[in-house]
Amino acid sequence: MITKKRYERPVIKKLESNMPNKFGMRTEYEPVLHIEDIAIKDLITKYGSPLFVISEKKIRRNYQAAKQAFETRYPRVQFAWSYKTNYLNAVCNIFHQEGSWAEVVSGFEYDKAIRNGVPGSNIIFNGPDKSEQDLRKAVTNNSLIHIDHLDELYLLQEIAKSTKHKPKVAIRVNMDTGIFPIWDRFGFNFENGQAWDALNKIMFTGTLELVGLHTHIGTFMLSPNAYAVAAAKLANLAQRLHQKYDHEIKYIDMGGGFASRNTLKGAYLPGVDTNPTIDEFAEAITSALINSDFRPKNPPLLILETGRALIDDAAWLLGSVIANKRLADGRRSTIIDIGVNILFTAFWYAHKVTPAQKFTSYTEDTVLYGPLCMNIDVIRDNITLPLLNKGDQVVVHHVGAYNMTQWMQFITLRPKVVLIDQNNKVHVIRNNETLENMLELEALPDHLANFDL
Repeated sequence: MITKKRYERPVIKKLESNMPNKFGMRTEYEPVLHIEDIAIKDLITKYGSPLFVISEKKIRRNYQAAKQAFETRYPRVQFAWSYKTNYLNAVCNIFHQEGSWAEVVSGFEYDKAIRNGVPGSNIIFNGPDKSEQDLRKAVTNNSLIHIDHLDELYLLQEIAKSTKHKPKVAIRVNMDTGIFPIWDRFGFNFENGQAWDALNKIMFTGTLELVGLHTHIGTFMLSPNAYAVAAAKLANLAQRLHQKYDHEIKYIDMGGGFASRNTLKGAYLPGVDTNPTIDEFAEAITSALINSDFRPKNPPLLILETGRALIDDAAWLLGSVIANKRLADGRRSTIIDIGVNILFTAFWYAHKVTPAQKFTSYTEDTVLYGPLCMNIDVIRDNITLPLLNKGDQVVVHHVGAYNMTQWMQFITLRPKVVLIDQNNKVHVIRNNETLENMLELEALPDHLANFDL
């Protein structure tokens, strides 16, 4: 049976012969029809649009590759999964099954890790806002507490005097690693002596057990050498502690911040081609540590809290086209059902977006909008796409980090999240929101219950 082909209007496209991309003048496109052998059309039909899809295989492969990168270069390595990156229980437990500890930055995340079954001694408690109740709980559970400021240090000393437990602590150190801006909001500064002062206060009082040193120098870092500088400065502090107090720290925690394969807005080339690999970060950090004065017989444990580099490319966001229209300046715009309320990273990244069905070779520069009644709801401000029609489907790539923790209910409700396991079975790991979910948290005063219009 012969079917009528869909009409596509002719497009005249100006060729800028002096402005080729890195591959030449023509860009080839390939539709993404499946994720882990599951048809995208079937996923949307069964679970709705928009829809987050996470690959368990990809998470485990990423973790194992990162673990190998560090363990082949340094004798003692431990990863701690960054809960704030993606704290869905299914995601966290994949990392815990692989051997990762938990790294949390709030009482809420701490309780979530405990409920997931993580032993208290395998939880690293970071962040500037730890209440006295949070700290007492962490002390009782023998967790590793990373002190962010002097007020917290003094509070921990008071807690230590009123309990039989001796808190296990580290301090967070900020420093100049050659990257601008310096992340000096968190922790104690290395260059002006704040970090050394805090360490002396801990050692002189004797009420706290100093077990480690911690830093987290930035986010989406593109310079492995900055980590080498940071590792060398932490090693310097450790050696000064050894010389003055004959005290050896048990671990150095280098935090996270490693770049994923996403492309930052404004970047000339795609991140998949230019961003450092996990091996480059591992080489920089471990080389700095083994070239320091640490002795090979008893080197400190190296802890990594990397999040986005392990999860970003393991998740996709599926959506559907709502409409097309012409802007006042003649540009084509396409509206999809994915808004910045569920794709927060659209503010940072030029996300790769691909059609989820076959298409012809005609393409046009397009503004890709979300469905929200907000002018800032722009998924891509300029992207070359084929001529998509209402009901067509799209795939947004590399969305695993932060979108499922920083998303918000705004105008539209948050969608389902599904996990494709290692046997290609699909599991719903977070249900979509409903009006009933929202109303459960609301309370209506009696005098506002009725009205006449």
